[in-house]
Amino acid sequence: MVNAEVDAATRALSHLEDSGLVWHSLGGLRAVTGVAAVLRGSPGASGLQPFAGDPGADQEEVVRRLAAVSGEARAMLEAVDAAGGQASSSRARPRVSVAEASGPAEELIAHGLLVSSGDGMLTLPGEVGLTLRGGRTTRDRVDVPPSLPTSARASALVDRAAAGAAFELVRNLELLLDAWGATPPRSLRGGTGLTVRDLKTTAERLHVTEPTAALLIEVSWSSGLLGLGTDEEGDPSWMPTELFDQWLQQPLAARWAHVATAWLASPRLPGLVGQRDPAGKTWNALAPDMAGASAVEMRRLTLELLAGVPEGEVLAAGTGPAAVVARLAWERPRRPRSRTESRESLVAWTLTEAETLGLAAFGGLAAYGRGLVAGEDPVPILAGLLPEPVDHVLLQGDLTAVAPGPLEPALARTLAVVATVESHGGATVYRFTKESVRRAMDRGWTATEIHAFLTAASRTPVPQALTYLVDDTARTFGTVRVGFAAAYLRSDDEAALAELLAHPAAESLGLRRLAPTVVVSTVALDSLLPRLRELGLAPVVEAPDGSVHVARPDAKRAKARNAQRPAGAQEAHLTVRATAVAARVKAGDETASSRPSPPEPASTMAILHEAIDAGEQVVISYVDGRGVAGEARVEPLSLDGGSLTARVDDDERSFALSRIRSVRPA
Repeated sequence: MVNAEVDAATRALSHLEDSGLVWHSLGGLRAVTGVAAVLRGSPGASGLQPFAGDPGADQEEVVRRLAAVSGEARAMLEAVDAAGGQASSSRARPRVSVAEASGPAEELIAHGLLVSSGDGMLTLPGEVGLTLRGGRTTRDRVDVPPSLPTSARASALVDRAAAGAAFELVRNLELLLDAWGATPPRSLRGGTGLTVRDLKTTAERLHVTEPTAALLIEVSWSSGLLGLGTDEEGDPSWMPTELFDQWLQQPLAARWAHVATAWLASPRLPGLVGQRDPAGKTWNALAPDMAGASAVEMRRLTLELLAGVPEGEVLAAGTGPAAVVARLAWERPRRPRSRTESRESLVAWTLTEAETLGLAAFGGLAAYGRGLVAGEDPVPILAGLLPEPVDHVLLQGDLTAVAPGPLEPALARTLAVVATVESHGGATVYRFTKESVRRAMDRGWTATEIHAFLTAASRTPVPQALTYLVDDTARTFGTVRVGFAAAYLRSDDEAALAELLAHPAAESLGLRRLAPTVVVSTVALDSLLPRLRELGLAPVVEAPDGSVHVARPDAKRAKARNAQRPAGAQEAHLTVRATAVAARVKAGDETASSRPSPPEPASTMAILHEAIDAGEQVVISYVDGRGVAGEARVEPLSLDGGSLTARVDDDERSFALSRIRSVRPA
């Protein structure tokens, strides 16, 4: 019955018996209980459906019934068999006699050649399928695997091309993680992925496509080089891990092997980025649920199939993943079973990602790629294929630098700070601009340090135009300075301000002198005023226009009990009340206009997070439940549910974040 050679069928039966899936009964080999249920719905499952006629009906009865149907019904039956043994027809009645049958579907139902389940599904009985296929379970041979079309390609060419892609992968990962270490992109909703804008920005920075950028980001995460941390404002952001610094110290081939091994064992599906999920939402890079149960197995099966191609041959150009899909469908007909992880998608993604990562090129695995798939160390082979890094560049008069080969990692990362990559290739071109030089100065470089770096890194003299560019940028850099201040103090008495700055109790006010008559403070105005009064000063609030506002306290009166009110007392009382209310409104408006904005919650959260991580103490300014402002020196322990848990002296206390007005290091 099986469309295969006897020897192949015998070996298959022996394998099933050894696996415990079939057993010898008095009537012959039988499948164990549950196998039929597991196989239901798979290709060829119609053979498990009992014949719709008498249980003892044989093939001659099926032939007789087939001869009794029309040619149109026979053609429909052949189509159902070719489609896997099932079809749908909402118009066909599930029970109908031969005389009442209308149309080919009802004709086949009436003759028992199709079985209706009552919900519009028609199933081909097993005996009918066997008869249509000439007594075989399948039309095609099942013991002959589909062939893989190949073409000749020198192994050395495949190895060199793949090694170039491997070098490019490591370089792009360095640039990506260095950039994210300086300015980490924020995560979506507390760690649920990367924004589309940040993905696009990363692709533009690395000069790659967005799918390639998504792959680089995903393998960084899978290999442990990228993690979720907290930025300066306390928000969850994506940034390099401590492993990244250790990774940078390894040889280039070892760095590639670390990343490629992690990708091979990762269930992540970078190919989904940008597509729609079943709910219609776009998949974002680093989304936590963007993984597949069949990803690792299908990825390894695909690469093992490529590893089985003889050396000197690769997949024929133009065949695409179709031939690989057909071969894997023959080897693993029931995997995968998820729509998201279709076999076609997984194979196509694997072939594309393998070439991007440097395991393969031109449709064939590199020699070190074969070793990686086989569980061997690929580093020795790859190290011999990578070009020797160079330790210099050639500066040009048009404000560019040409790298005559792959630069040493440290030089490449340093050069990327002060210049921008303009083009890739055998010789990478870097361009110096005013923005790139200012970017280096933003990171703490001085003009002298930039000149010294250019002189040491170049084998050619530094062009005069580049020297002028650095000096002109340095001349305007830092002419405007920006800092943080919550309040300011101004006085025409310079001696009074000098005395305040020298006062021992004023150290916690965060005072700094900007001019002889102006001092700024990092303490909010509402907290600063009572502290200054405690030091013996009599400060007043200055409005933005420079005018001074002094709020007078409302006149308080006690209500006379059981006393006769004089004439006109009611009207006078109402007048006093109205005047007091107006005075309060005016005072409130002026105070609100002169009061500086409270510190951003994000800044407060960032300082508290940093203190928790470092185990350091901070000074918080807060308002208690009675509305009284105060300060406390605390050791933050945790942030949870809108409250800060901190240790004060030897006790633990909770502070509502909404009542904390400012935080500063102790």
